[in-house]
Amino acid sequence: MLRPRALAALAAATVAFIPGVLPGFLTDAARADDVRASQDVVLRTLDLAEAWRLTKGEGVTVAVLDSGVDPRHHDLVGSVTTGKDFTAGANPKGVAPTRLHGTYMASLIAGHGHGPAREDGVIGVAPGAKVLSVRVILEDEEPGFRSFNSDARYEGVVARGIRYAVDRGADVINLSISKDLPTEEERDAIRYAISKGVVLIAAAGNDGAGKRDAPYSYPAAIPGVISVAAVTPALRRASFSNRNSSVMLAAPGVDILGAGPGDEYWVGRGTSQATALVSGVAALIKARYPRMSPALIAQALTSSASAKERYNTGTGFGVVNAYRALTTAAALARHRATASGPGVQDPARTAGTRERAPEPVAVVRRDQRAILVYGAVAVGGLVGTGTGLAVLVLLVRRARREEDDTPIPPAPWRTETQT
Repeated sequence: MLRPRALAALAAATVAFIPGVLPGFLTDAARADDVRASQDVVLRTLDLAEAWRLTKGEGVTVAVLDSGVDPRHHDLVGSVTTGKDFTAGANPKGVAPTRLHGTYMASLIAGHGHGPAREDGVIGVAPGAKVLSVRVILEDEEPGFRSFNSDARYEGVVARGIRYAVDRGADVINLSISKDLPTEEERDAIRYAISKGVVLIAAAGNDGAGKRDAPYSYPAAIPGVISVAAVTPALRRASFSNRNSSVMLAAPGVDILGAGPGDEYWVGRGTSQATALVSGVAALIKARYPRMSPALIAQALTSSASAKERYNTGTGFGVVNAYRALTTAAALARHRATASGPGVQDPARTAGTRERAPEPVAVVRRDQRAILVYGAVAVGGLVGTGTGLAVLVLLVRRARREEDDTPIPPAPWRTETQT
């Protein structure tokens, strides 16, 4: 739900590929100090005041694979590099991208505010980080939306976007997007990113309302990707948030304020927003420990989570905490979780291929005649053994009966008196 402080109605900002922003409202009239105050609950939930004493994400690049980011928003200016548009050709010529959802996510990750001491406007989880905008989706109000979702030319855009982001130095990739089924190209691209030390964080999906077990969403459910669910301000699973075993952890996803194109501000809900917040925490860890592997960063994130219960499919290991994640990362930084040795496959190769040809399979011939002969001998031996045991038992019983028939002499008399 997008809604603001007063204002004009707006068309839906979700597409089949975006699990984030639902119908609502926008405003360009919200005062900047109100914006920062509206973020207070989220900032405290993530324990960012303590985390920022250690790092604000300087030196880290977060790729936002989304609908595009407005680099001129005053809370993002100077922090955004506009990368490739993999949707080119879907919209008619001359139609500018809306860039609502992407700008919104980027501000939650790396918004730095504006004004004196940058105390006004949106502050992201990692305000010192940079954003690489990679456009891989259209929003549903864009005229090319239907053709984009049905044209086979765009089927592999997310996979190509992931590889593009990795090759241009992304440390973290935010995927506030989802669909029902993955492709082999997406699995290969994710595998490639992880092999290069890049952390991938994706939305668990918004199809959980009224369902005990919501369907899996991709790429969140692909192994190696950190799947994020959404919670309410009371830190309970949001009703719309998918519940399945791919969920790793959770973050606030209800009434989340962020930036929109043209210096606007938006309030919304969804696992998209929760994903962006976790991407910001991952950026803080990467800034502090740039060589830490994705697996150890995932461990730091989940170990930081504040869960009253054990793992559950609604919120995973619990709600992420930025300061505790950095503290855990400090303990994990001296370890490594990278496979090595002759059995490790080159990550540049397609999944399922081998470095060398497989060895031929040895075929064993069975002599059925010999099997029958030896089987008969074994059965005969068992029968003989059983017969011998039965005869032995009969002989023992007969010997005992003969002993029972032998007369026993009377015992001597004795007195029972005591002296």
